[in-house]
Amino acid sequence: MSVTAAAGFSAAGVACGIKEAGGLDLAVVSARSSVPAAGVFTNSTTAAAPVIVSREHLTSGTAQVIVLNSGCANAGTGESGLADAQATARAAAAAYDCRPEEVLVCSTGTIGPSLPVRRLFSGLPTNLGIDGPAATAAAEAIMTTDSVSKQAVVRADGYSIGGMAKGAGMIRPDMATMLAVITTDAMIGSVDLQRALAAAVDESFNSLNVDGCQSTNDSVLILASGESDFEPDVEVFRQGLTHLCRDLAHQIAADAEGASRVVTVRVVGAADDEQARRIGKFVTDSALVRSSFYGGDPNWGRIFGALGVGPGAIKAGDISISFAGVPVASAGAGVEHDEEGLLAVLEHGDFVVDVSVGEGTGAATILTTDLTPEYVLFNGGRS
Repeated sequence: MSVTAAAGFSAAGVACGIKEAGGLDLAVVSARSSVPAAGVFTNSTTAAAPVIVSREHLTSGTAQVIVLNSGCANAGTGESGLADAQATARAAAAAYDCRPEEVLVCSTGTIGPSLPVRRLFSGLPTNLGIDGPAATAAAEAIMTTDSVSKQAVVRADGYSIGGMAKGAGMIRPDMATMLAVITTDAMIGSVDLQRALAAAVDESFNSLNVDGCQSTNDSVLILASGESDFEPDVEVFRQGLTHLCRDLAHQIAADAEGASRVVTVRVVGAADDEQARRIGKFVTDSALVRSSFYGGDPNWGRIFGALGVGPGAIKAGDISISFAGVPVASAGAGVEHDEEGLLAVLEHGDFVVDVSVGEGTGAATILTTDLTPEYVLFNGGRS
């Protein structure tokens, strides 16, 4: 049921004609009234109009309705695009009986074209549902190059958290082309909600790297209805929220454009967690490294080379690398191992790469994928 799993929320997904090829392209998620809300957005300096509007609306810490469209990013559209995003909020406010400032807007799709607002306005659904099919329709309506919808639910003691996401390409840590909407019926204020979301995003979506490209439209939004009448410990809530976000992030990685496998890169021994995350990002940005993942090749030399020019001034003697639990390099030099056996393990399916860079306490996990010929073919055209 994803976004309708928590009490107090309804959703819908409809076709309003934004996508040239047809299909669902407009989603709405709504609370019964204005509720605590939080968001994390792209750090791009060319942020899209809906990001600008939603950031402004979230300064109050509350919201009621989230409107999302696919097929048009409303990015690179100047002042007219900003006006269209603001007009979308006003139209939704009129349709769902709230103030424009209580509406958050998201768009995803091709950068450059103007948003066909007349189609969007006339397509705003009048009947929102609280069941699974309504949530699934909303999740499908935000898909672009995705092959499947992404949904997740966490049932905690006394409350629920549900979410939907989209994303398959232009995915890099620090938010890239992906949208996520999360709902919870926990009783939690907007300040704690923002802190919990920021921490959860750092450990999930910001630790995901599909192709090293960032986008203009990335948004992760959460609404908290409080209808469970249960006030959780904030740290326990953060853990549950992080679990849900990691689930959605893994679904995005598994559906990455042209990818044939998900690779988990675990970095330990850094000065701190942030440095470990930067190191993991740098390694998974390497086309050479990710091409070797495609071949199922435990080519530790490519990782070793990337570490030498990456962040942290890592010394060669501090580097140890394992593939699927098999050590292939230690203290900066290769070690004997069953190469044929390891190749057989890596030949098919997902695997884990462990990288140690020193004696520090910093650690991070980055999800990535292999770089395949299919990715190049897919992105050789316009999407």
